[in-house]
Amino acid sequence: MRYLALFKKPHINNNSDKNKYMSKIILVTGASSGFGKAIAEKFAAGGWNLILTARRKEKLEAVATNLEKQYGVKTLSLVFDIQKKEDVFEYLGNLPSEWQGVDLLVNNAGLALGRDSFLDANLADWETMIDTNVKGLLYASKAVLPYLIKQEGHIINIGSTAGKEVYKEGNVYCATKHAVDAISKAQRIDLLPYHIKVTVIHPGAGETDFSLVRFKGDASKAATVYAGYTPLKAEDIADTAWYVANVPKHVCINDVVMTCLAQGNSTMIHKD
Repeated sequence: MRYLALFKKPHINNNSDKNKYMSKIILVTGASSGFGKAIAEKFAAGGWNLILTARRKEKLEAVATNLEKQYGVKTLSLVFDIQKKEDVFEYLGNLPSEWQGVDLLVNNAGLALGRDSFLDANLADWETMIDTNVKGLLYASKAVLPYLIKQEGHIINIGSTAGKEVYKEGNVYCATKHAVDAISKAQRIDLLPYHIKVTVIHPGAGETDFSLVRFKGDASKAATVYAGYTPLKAEDIADTAWYVANVPKHVCINDVVMTCLAQGNSTMIHKD
C-alpha cells in the first residue's frame, strides 16, 4: 500500500535551552516504534540530535517530544513513506542547512508481511517488502550520502538473521534481508575513498510490533512467536548500534549477527 506524505513542512522541536549549538546528528528511518524508537532513545541519551522519519505522524511526534523533554536534545521530525522515492528525496535531499551535518544514518525502516509458502504468498505483500526493505534503504542512502561524505560519516543498516539463512515460508522477506546484506557490502567497498563506515546489524527474534505487523494485527498469532523463550529486546539492538557508532575512528565494525540465547540461527529456536 502506498501512502501520501502527511505534511510538506518538517516539524522541528527546539524547546531546550541546553542546545545552543549542534552536536552530532543521527538520522533514523522507521523511528516511531520498535528498533528505530529504541535507537533514537539511546542516542538522545548520549546527547546526539536526531532526525526522525516515519509514516505515523502522531507516534513520531510523540517520540520526538518525549526525547526533547527527557534528554534536552533537538529533533527534526519528517513524516513520509520510505517506499515513495519522490518523497524520500524531497525530504532527505533538502534538509534545512542546520541539519545537513548528518554523522550517522540508520536505515531501520522495514517490515515482514505474511508467512506463507511461495505458492500461496500475496504478491502485494512481496511488493511492499521489496519497496520498503530494499528500495527504501537505497533511496534513503542515496539521498543522505552527500551529507555523510562531508562528515566522513557512518551508515548502519538493520538487517536480520533472515539475511544469513532462509527459513521456511520466509521467501521474499528473507530475500530482501539478503539484499540488505549485499548492499551493505557494496556500500562499504564503494564508499571507502570517502572514509564512510558501513555496518550491518542482523538481529534475530526481537519482541517488538514486528510480528503483529507481519500477521496483520492478529495479536494471538504474533504472541506465539515469542512464547517459551526470552527474545531480544529493542534496547539490545540500540545498545549494539551505540557501540558500533562509538568505536575509534580507524575502526569499522562491518557485520554483527546477534540473537537471544535461545536462538541458534534463523531456523532454530529452543522453547521451554
